[in-house]
Amino acid sequence: CGSGLSGDYISDEGHYWIGMDISPAMLDVAMEREVEGDLLLADVGHGIPFRPGMFDGCISISAVQWLCNADKKSHSPPKRLYRFFSTLYTALARGSRAVLQLYPENSEQLELITAQAMRAGFTGGMVVDYPNSAKAKKFFLCLFVGASGTLPKGLGTECADGEEIHQAKFTNERTRFRNTKGKSVKKSRDWILEKKERRRRQGKEVRADTKYTGRKRRPRF
Repeated sequence: CGSGLSGDYISDEGHYWIGMDISPAMLDVAMEREVEGDLLLADVGHGIPFRPGMFDGCISISAVQWLCNADKKSHSPPKRLYRFFSTLYTALARGSRAVLQLYPENSEQLELITAQAMRAGFTGGMVVDYPNSAKAKKFFLCLFVGASGTLPKGLGTECADGEEIHQAKFTNERTRFRNTKGKSVKKSRDWILEKKERRRRQGKEVRADTKYTGRKRRPRF
């Protein structure tokens, strides 16, 4: 739930919400903002710690893709994803929905996430807004508990000739920064940014990212 910005909109719509976040610093900001929802410090990779059928819905913004990373030696992305989806399925009431906006790094991550969601019992699928745009493209995993519902149409999915786009396209622009095991090359810009992001999620102070982050210095005479 981060600092609770999305929670404000949920409250304005007349709903009661409970937010979870792994970062104490982000939850402190939410408390300072005096959000109306309840806050819980937790790692969703450990599961959703609520009784069965407690919630009428679930919303997540740019969080699920982080479960694909192994920040510790004990972390197994498939197991963490399944733990998250299986406990979320249990915590949701029958007939409810979950909409999870995410930024998959590649098609393999997208397949891993959707496979674990379906394995946990969900039905549904992926909706993509503006699939041909590099900046505006957004992925939404729309899940149903119980009877399968109708997926909404993504924004910007109609071509000039009126045909609809049903498949998401991935680019491999970042593959050159990764080694054969799929990890970022050590000391590369991606490796540094990932390390800084992990430290931010741990609530530690990290310098802001700039265009100079990860840039190699020229040798001095």
